[in-house]
Amino acid sequence: SEKLREACEYSQTIQTAAVVIIYRGKVLYHWGEIDRKFWVHSIRKPFLSALYGIHVDEGNIDLSKTMGELGINDYPNQLKPAEKTATVRMLLQSRSGIYIEAACETQEAKDTRPPRGSHLPGTFFYYNNWDFNAAGTLFQQEAAVTIHKEFKNRIADSIGMEDFKSNDVYYEYEPVSMHPCYKFRMTALDMARFGLLYLRNGLWGQNRIISREWIDESTTAYSDLGEDGGYGYMWGVSLNGKPGDFIPVSFYWHTGYGGHLLMVIPKFDLVIVHRVNTDIGHNVGDELGILLGMILNAKKKIILPGVILLLN
Repeated sequence: SEKLREACEYSQTIQTAAVVIIYRGKVLYHWGEIDRKFWVHSIRKPFLSALYGIHVDEGNIDLSKTMGELGINDYPNQLKPAEKTATVRMLLQSRSGIYIEAACETQEAKDTRPPRGSHLPGTFFYYNNWDFNAAGTLFQQEAAVTIHKEFKNRIADSIGMEDFKSNDVYYEYEPVSMHPCYKFRMTALDMARFGLLYLRNGLWGQNRIISREWIDESTTAYSDLGEDGGYGYMWGVSLNGKPGDFIPVSFYWHTGYGGHLLMVIPKFDLVIVHRVNTDIGHNVGDELGILLGMILNAKKKIILPGVILLLN
């Protein structure tokens, strides 16, 4: 408790808005505005991955189908024949090889985008908003449901999210692409519930929401990102002791711009959520790694000197 209080005090010196820690299925510790809705930024991706799992298992989506077979294209940049061979699975893995402009790209993404045609589909990882946005379009096409309504009906309501509404999902279009980005707002407490659903391998009480097989498959690393660990189906995944050598067991997570974090550590029976008020320009950088180390060091027999590396 003393170490957790120290972590809370430290967070008050940076721009943390809220923290929720779930241990053994219950809220162990929390502080800040846990019931205020903030943008989740890139944590939208695990939410869509969960919906994919439900509809893949129900037979509505075939991950082996290609963009060409499914009629997925773009405008004003049309896909080339090689790009149309990218599969749905490659979109989820961010390995499509389709390097064209996308909605909601950061300047860094624009600056680091590989040259078009430089890598064949399936051969190279690039953290690609085109893949994530097209995956949203494809989901709605193949599952014949909208992301906002399906997330509320199949996940949020099923696990008792207290504050999430379907209109907390926004679709943002830009002239550079026909595929919008799907943006979520969510409270820290509701995000922690989502993390607990994964920690419990897709079960909520006696109700099966997501199959264990999908959770295992989607949180397996398909790309080795070196110091940043690995990447699964829209989840960051620890790999070869990375990122940062700071947790001695396997875990998976996703971050969002500004310092948002959803982390699941199955062997510790632990979920950690960190939120930042990016509505007013707040940002937590390397300090998040320090805070995370302080939280984990509150657990006995763990010494964690490292700092987490972030996917934004």
